[in-house]
Amino acid sequence: MHSSSYIDRRSRLTTYFDQTAAAAWKTLTTNSPVSRIRATVRAGRDDMRAILLDWLPADLRGRTLVDAGCGTGLLAIEAAKRGANVIAIDVAASLVQAAVERVPEDLGEGSIDFRVGDMVADLPDTADFVVAMDSLIHYDDADVLASVVAFANCARDKVLFTSAPRTALLGAMHFVGGFVPKREDRAPAIQP
Repeated sequence: MHSSSYIDRRSRLTTYFDQTAAAAWKTLTTNSPVSRIRATVRAGRDDMRAILLDWLPADLRGRTLVDAGCGTGLLAIEAAKRGANVIAIDVAASLVQAAVERVPEDLGEGSIDFRVGDMVADLPDTADFVVAMDSLIHYDDADVLASVVAFANCARDKVLFTSAPRTALLGAMHFVGGFVPKREDRAPAIQP
């Protein structure tokens, strides 16, 4: 059962990623030219995805991996290239559609079952791995803990997820951001 804070945040994330920022995220997750700031974000996400994939076996044939909050599907596609049967879940239908369109025709042995839904409520009963790259960073601590427990109950082998570290720089950015007028299309704040 999700908390009201989780449901509220998920609703805001769905609106943001599915409507306001869909085009920006589709571009960010390609090789298309982007601003210097977005290029930094892209490089950081590429590095983090590589680290998460390095923590998984190189040969995923016959294994099931859940990509919880799959976005445009880059991690799901890489896992499937290693032979995994991937269940890729995201609340944003437009990003899931972009992910479906990106699946290479010569994927290989793995497969991807893309689903629009909730990364916790729509988990399968079991999987070998659950990976949540930047999917939990928007939720408060209690909701993150409840999500990780749900992931652990699903995963037979490993749960991998990223979080936002509490740093002085991030704290300063949040503080300064508090003085900027709120806009409905602004990205949901991360919770360090």
